[in-house]
Amino acid sequence: MLGEYRITGRRAADIAASVERAVGAGELEPGRLLPPMRELAERLGVNPNTVAAAYRTLRERGVIETAGRRGSRVRPRPATTGREYIRVEVPEGVRDLADGNPDTALLPRLAEAFAAAAQQADREPVLYGAGSVEPELARIARAELDADGVPDGPITVTSGSLDAIERVLVAHLRSGDAVAVEDPGWGSVLDLVPALGLRVVPVGVDDEGPLPDDVRAALEAGARALIVTDRAQNPTGAAVSAARARALRSVLKDHPETLVIEDDHGYRIVDQPLHPLAGATRGWVLVRSVAKAYGPDLRLAVLTGDAVTVDRVRGRQRLGPGWVSRLVQRAVVRLWTGGAVDFAAVAAQYGRRRDALIGALARRGVEAHGVSGMNVWIRVPDETGAVARLLHAGWAVAPGARFRMSAPQGIRITVSTLTEEDIVRVADAVASAVGRPGSGGGYA
Repeated sequence: MLGEYRITGRRAADIAASVERAVGAGELEPGRLLPPMRELAERLGVNPNTVAAAYRTLRERGVIETAGRRGSRVRPRPATTGREYIRVEVPEGVRDLADGNPDTALLPRLAEAFAAAAQQADREPVLYGAGSVEPELARIARAELDADGVPDGPITVTSGSLDAIERVLVAHLRSGDAVAVEDPGWGSVLDLVPALGLRVVPVGVDDEGPLPDDVRAALEAGARALIVTDRAQNPTGAAVSAARARALRSVLKDHPETLVIEDDHGYRIVDQPLHPLAGATRGWVLVRSVAKAYGPDLRLAVLTGDAVTVDRVRGRQRLGPGWVSRLVQRAVVRLWTGGAVDFAAVAAQYGRRRDALIGALARRGVEAHGVSGMNVWIRVPDETGAVARLLHAGWAVAPGARFRMSAPQGIRITVSTLTEEDIVRVADAVASAVGRPGSGGGYA
């Protein structure tokens, strides 16, 4: 059953570690069936409860999955093989349009804000037992959430959006629960969900957000949570429209116990209005990161939600890092109040580059998508071939495998640093790479 590999150990932790080492080393391949618990317990000379505890640990870590009497198998995409490793090595002389980073020219200077925050810290040092959220940050965040129609709820701060999503999932779900996730969607979320021992249920996406029929099917099939990107969806650039929000709320009305997690990925870099789903169910959160507008190294996101969920997140956070540095929070307040970023100008810059590339591709017969944010998504018949040909032409783009499960193949191009001249050259290269040179009909 396991070929040459022998699981070892007498304690649950040792048995789990033995399996995890083998998975990481490739000795136990994805899909490999593990021995029944009683059989392995007899082989190792331990109590079956010990093996059951080991398997439970492996499920919680996303290493294996259990399907009742069909047994336990190594996950098809174990946590040790993250999608972040599905990337193109960018040789010297090749432009990197795959990294998903913002334009550094549009990011603010941080020295003044952090100097002011440090001076405040000298006057008012934060000590153990102090509040975890900077009052002024909470006040500003709440005012903006109110203006966007997000229901009232407590506010906390996490170390970025992914940290928030992980904490919320852990606060509500148990190993084996299903989570409806956009497909194509953010690769880190597609890795995170199974790493937590949860099951991913793909939900299709178009320019207006998740498809209501797919969401309904996922929830009727038992998905306990739904993760939605409100604006600047990664990788497609989708933005939830008013009509789509109404349709999704109608679906959620029939599933009031669903945990809804909204990632406002385009916060302060897009000009599309927010159409939140918050409050459509009993359990909900909305998270806003400062990474795209102020820089990825500012690991800070504001999270609001229903009182129970936010309290659980805060409680678990107190047992770990305690809080996100109030020094960083104060610096963000300075950036917000000092007008460090002209949001309208940033949104317009990304919008011009995005629209220009989509238009140039359309004139060459290539259909592309991206109604918001800094990415353009292009469906292709052979993403491996398209990525290779574009790399040869001097452009590194992100392969769609990083972002999709059952969705059609595609590539993602980050437009952050593209000039007008670049856009013409990129469009020519993409058209050639996908077999659509010149002008003509749309790509399908």
